[in-house]
Amino acid sequence: MIKELSELGKRLREDKAEGAWVHLALKEEPISMELVINQDGVFQQFNFVENKLTSAEALTSKKGKARLLLDKSEEVLCYGGETSNRKHQWFIEKLAQYERLPELSPVFAFYANNTDGCSKALERFVEISNTDDKKIKKILAGNIGFKIQAEGLRIHEKPEVLRAVIDRYEVLQNAKLENVDKKCSVCGKGDYPVEDIPHGMIKSVPDGQPSGCALVSYNEKAFESYGLQGNNNSSVCTNCARTYVEGLNWLLSSGNEIEIPGKKGKAKIKFRYTNRRNFGSDTAMVFWTRNNQSLEEMDLLEKPTAGDVARMIDALASGAERDSRYLEPERFYSCTLSGAAARIAVRDWIETSLGNFRLSIAIWFRDIAISRYDSDRKEIVTHYAPLYDLARSCQRKNSDGSYDKDDTTTARVASSFWKAALQNRPVPLWILTKALQRARLDAYGVTPERAALIKLILNRNNKGGCFMIVENKMEGERPVAYVCGQIFAKLESIQYAALGDRNAGIREKYFTYTMTSPAAAFGRLFNLHSKHFTKLKSEKPGLAVTLDKELQALCKDVDIHSFPSLFQLEEQGQFAIGYYHQKQAQFATAK
Repeated sequence: MIKELSELGKRLREDKAEGAWVHLALKEEPISMELVINQDGVFQQFNFVENKLTSAEALTSKKGKARLLLDKSEEVLCYGGETSNRKHQWFIEKLAQYERLPELSPVFAFYANNTDGCSKALERFVEISNTDDKKIKKILAGNIGFKIQAEGLRIHEKPEVLRAVIDRYEVLQNAKLENVDKKCSVCGKGDYPVEDIPHGMIKSVPDGQPSGCALVSYNEKAFESYGLQGNNNSSVCTNCARTYVEGLNWLLSSGNEIEIPGKKGKAKIKFRYTNRRNFGSDTAMVFWTRNNQSLEEMDLLEKPTAGDVARMIDALASGAERDSRYLEPERFYSCTLSGAAARIAVRDWIETSLGNFRLSIAIWFRDIAISRYDSDRKEIVTHYAPLYDLARSCQRKNSDGSYDKDDTTTARVASSFWKAALQNRPVPLWILTKALQRARLDAYGVTPERAALIKLILNRNNKGGCFMIVENKMEGERPVAYVCGQIFAKLESIQYAALGDRNAGIREKYFTYTMTSPAAAFGRLFNLHSKHFTKLKSEKPGLAVTLDKELQALCKDVDIHSFPSLFQLEEQGQFAIGYYHQKQAQFATAK
């Protein structure tokens, strides 16, 4: 995983605009303010800079260090608490390492001028900081860079300064490589040293620290072995460490703003990630290909349309996609991450060919396809549920009907679904338990999403190599539990025809009982049915005869005098699917 992330980081560097400064000694850093001085080092003014990145010296860790010409107010102006003196001293020491660089002469004059230089700038900075404006306070907390009045480039961006930073880095790098024969565990080369330094922080990880989390970190002796200290245990060189961090940060943050139609015709601006999908509040999945291809299939998993899904399945069925995957060298990668205090927990890693990835997505849609009655079109249609909607169908709800945010089931379920969809794997049976539980407790019962989920789990955990649930199965081939679900739905419709809408009908009272203990439950249900049928026959004899014939047709596939005593978990799923299919069919005939 780290190797592929490192390769991604290297490709991102190569893809940068021609002429851009790309080197391990440099890194794009945010800048919030410009400290403007003249050639004599006299302070002129502060300029605010919002949402800008600038090339500057790269630091793997800020602990005990300062960045050349771009840092916080503590380092640049000695502003703040007790630690500011020490941090400012680090900044001055870093400047001293480049004292022969002519471009830095105005900066040295700035610090030497006790009246109109640093002291005046600090005084002005204190004045600005005495504000209640949160936006300004956020800017003041960012990085400050030096700029000569009337010049375009900031001092740290000048080619001569950047070249000096690179030259010093390479001198130090070569010194570290002398008499060291240690290969990198990622690239397998010894071109860069393996050091006990932090690899860099990964930001925007769900449930992680705002300052970032570490993917690789050895900060306790319990993690160390063979006499190695700290990150020497990972044997990752400075180059691979830097590039895998850059690659993962890009995956977690890349995207663009899009307009979302809102209420009353007002559009809302929302940031849409291109290589990331969030699972709840504590888990995210990032994905990419070796050549950074766009993947329409990932969007289909979120918002499937019947036409696009049908075209994709037809292409694979015809052999066009299936044959081309053997010729396509492109690879697909995905990893699922969660924050764990200052570290990252890797929950899953997937690597496959792009052809197999597309085939798996097509099979996924085939397996989640479910019949649903479309009230607008007045007909039964094939429904493809978005992946996250399938996961939400297992989430606990509050008394007001809203989803319970404290229920972490959704993230775990969604992670399992992504793995199942991307690798054509079975879905864990424990998710079936959750789906049936929500079907019993939720007011909407077996929704299309829950039915699709139950069908998916049953078919991918099939026994004997046969599908356990198939759409439109012929009479005589249907499992007993499936038929029992159909019979229950028909008994419910007869009750509704006889008594009308009830606060608590047989579904609310007997669904769980019948799904688990059919023999005992159906005894009571048929006793109730005789009363409902008698009432319906006296008031609506024609409808009573029709419904009775439909009930008898369903009962042909099962001996109603010897219902099973218990249904196992898979049979309970079959019962729920049978109930769902019968309800949808009844909606269609009642139009």
